[in-house]
Amino acid sequence: MKNRLKVFFADLFGRAEPHDHVVGEIGCLLSREARILERVLLKQSRVIETFLEKETYSGFVLFAAAAVAMIWANSPASDTYFDFWHTEAGATVGRHGIEMALGEWVNDALMVFFFLVVGLEIKRELVVGELSSLRHAAFPIVGAIGGMIMPAALYLLVNATGDGQIKGFGVPMATDIAFALGCLMLLGDRVPMSLKVFLVSLAVFDDLGAIVVIAIFYNASLDIVALGYAAAVLATLIFLNRAGVKALWPYLILGIGLWFWVKESGIHATIAGVLLAMTVPVRARLDSERFLRICRRELASFEKCGYSGEAMLLTPRQQDSLEMIEKAYRAVQNPLVRLERGLHPLSAYVVMPLFALANAGVDLSGVGGSLIGPVTIGVLVGLAVGKPLGIFGATYLADRLGLARKPEGLSWRGLFGGALLGGGGFTMAIFVAHLGLESETVGPAKLFILMGSLLMGTIGSLYLLRVARREGVRG
Repeated sequence: MKNRLKVFFADLFGRAEPHDHVVGEIGCLLSREARILERVLLKQSRVIETFLEKETYSGFVLFAAAAVAMIWANSPASDTYFDFWHTEAGATVGRHGIEMALGEWVNDALMVFFFLVVGLEIKRELVVGELSSLRHAAFPIVGAIGGMIMPAALYLLVNATGDGQIKGFGVPMATDIAFALGCLMLLGDRVPMSLKVFLVSLAVFDDLGAIVVIAIFYNASLDIVALGYAAAVLATLIFLNRAGVKALWPYLILGIGLWFWVKESGIHATIAGVLLAMTVPVRARLDSERFLRICRRELASFEKCGYSGEAMLLTPRQQDSLEMIEKAYRAVQNPLVRLERGLHPLSAYVVMPLFALANAGVDLSGVGGSLIGPVTIGVLVGLAVGKPLGIFGATYLADRLGLARKPEGLSWRGLFGGALLGGGGFTMAIFVAHLGLESETVGPAKLFILMGSLLMGTIGSLYLLRVARREGVRG
């Protein structure tokens, strides 16, 4: 009962988990009827929250959106698909305005939320998470580096001669964690938790590497004036952080200005999401000791007012006590984690599916002549061969040389299966393809990204299933 109450009041007051004795004092105030109601509400909220917070489910939504896009783009109504995403839409503030096609609004504006969540995840893991110590982070860092260098090298090798496009080397470099975890979910408990943790950690550094590549190699000519305005907004955000401002709304409002000036400067607008994430404060407004003192004081005041199981309304003083506890719950939460949890459902179940719907549609009748070429071969080889070989080879070599140690409970066979799943590049690969490839090769490249991701997801899942059976028999 106590554990359920902890989760219930965490959901009610902003997800900060209360301490056991505080929960006990609150629980003593609940009548039998209120506890029954709490269990009903708890069951409903836990079902919804579990669904929304599971990264694995977003992989299925993502691929469902991609499938709809492919069917729509090759149906008798295919013209409506391409016409819709090329529809112009704009916004003007004063003398400044932006006008883009709907597809560009998805790629350059909505995807900022995706990169903001990625940046928050990176900062959390590096500051207070599993990757805050080099000992824990070394192994996935090595895997991520190998998983970026090897695909890029194979792509460059294929495209170094002929009519290849060298700038597309970033396409096969990144792993789509939603896709990889979606495949792992199908295997359930037959996959060790250590492999899931490794893949999540690997994806964090993979995303960081992709962000660096985008910032350096995939930008237009720079506008120094706009870049100066963007730097001024960023400096203001840093000042707010250093000044101890914990409220999130000033950061989000300034983040809009940062996005606008970063886009105007010629740097890809999604970088603004990462820069904003780095300025979001980590420390809460209220420490644990003050939080407990406030809760004890208000609970004592609540109890002094009397309590009757038949009373339908609380007294004004009791209502004030509950509001003070609610404020304390909000203040004790970590701003970075609160923002990350708040934005994650938007990113996973709105932004990424919309991105897939807007970008995964490829007219197969228009890519026949250019389907096989250096770019598409480089993408497929990079994802299907370079990614697994780079991840597994780098980690195996690092472990043998004593540079990093394989996590306990993770076999080399299991690690190789995870490396195979790392060949699913999907979201980030399609995103980089739009940035780095010429228009006539983007369609074929996206088709091969989808084919490569499905291929590696199928092979990786079947291989891990076979490993699970073999190791289960041995066990």
